[in-house]
Amino acid sequence: MRDLLVYLKAQNTTGFLVLENGRTRMEQAWSPPSDVPLFSAFLYGHTDDGVLLEDVASLQKSVIALLAAIAVDKGLLDVDLPVSRYLGQGWSRAPLDQETQIRVVDLLTMTSGLDETFAYTHPVGAQFFYNTHVYAVIKRILAAASGESLDAITRAWLTEPLAMKDTDWRRRPAALASVGNDTALVTTPRDIAQLGLLVLSGGLSQDGARVVSEAQLAALFERSGANPAYGRLWWLNGGDYRVGSAGRRAAGALIAAAPSDLVGAYGLFDRRLYIVPSRKLVVVRTGAAATDKDFDEQLWRRLMKALDDAPTTP
Repeated sequence: MRDLLVYLKAQNTTGFLVLENGRTRMEQAWSPPSDVPLFSAFLYGHTDDGVLLEDVASLQKSVIALLAAIAVDKGLLDVDLPVSRYLGQGWSRAPLDQETQIRVVDLLTMTSGLDETFAYTHPVGAQFFYNTHVYAVIKRILAAASGESLDAITRAWLTEPLAMKDTDWRRRPAALASVGNDTALVTTPRDIAQLGLLVLSGGLSQDGARVVSEAQLAALFERSGANPAYGRLWWLNGGDYRVGSAGRRAAGALIAAAPSDLVGAYGLFDRRLYIVPSRKLVVVRTGAAATDKDFDEQLWRRLMKALDDAPTTP
């Protein structure tokens, strides 16, 4: 365990939390690194308890996927319908006959066929392209389908049922909004972990209330035909190959050192929520970018050893 914590600190980690069978195995916080200038733009002060509040970057995508799943349960959203059914024609730069082929689920799986300018470049479903600009359209779809703001549905459907008291959407600084996604999910490791517990419980809150159906939850983790390492805005371990966010294809699983059933919510600067159902394990890492390029692999090698060696904290 000591080796793991020393490693995490050296990798610019600000928060690390491990829950196994609902119990805390590890929890540690460090001060933000002072030598990563851009990281300060992702910080939003502290909670009343002194916990660092961070914009967790693209980890938010997996939260939006959960909200979309809940919207389906409520009968407000059909992900197999065209995006234009919710936003009208002309939401993209694709010709109309091509635009009408793009369904909500194609945005959730990053297979819309659009580039970052919303121009049509590939047939729908043919290619995985990690596209934050197009992803952000899903927020508009949720608002249109529900008739409420993203803030309102997030509170009512997710953060209040899960007692995520330190999580909300914030407007990003102009420099960060240029990526085409101008709202930040600001949260803490403990709040993020509640999402992991939701997945492990099959869609139930800690008090046993149904938040999302088992069927819609399972749909989030169905492998995309274009990328077996990706579902609906969630990363998936255990595939024969993976296509990363930079578009490179590589053989093998997402994280060889981790259990094959791991699913993850990933954000810039190596923000991570890992969930391992076979071990009833939830792992959260916040912070600035790790210095190791194979950080996920190195983390899991150390974490598996630490979990096998360390006693459970009551």
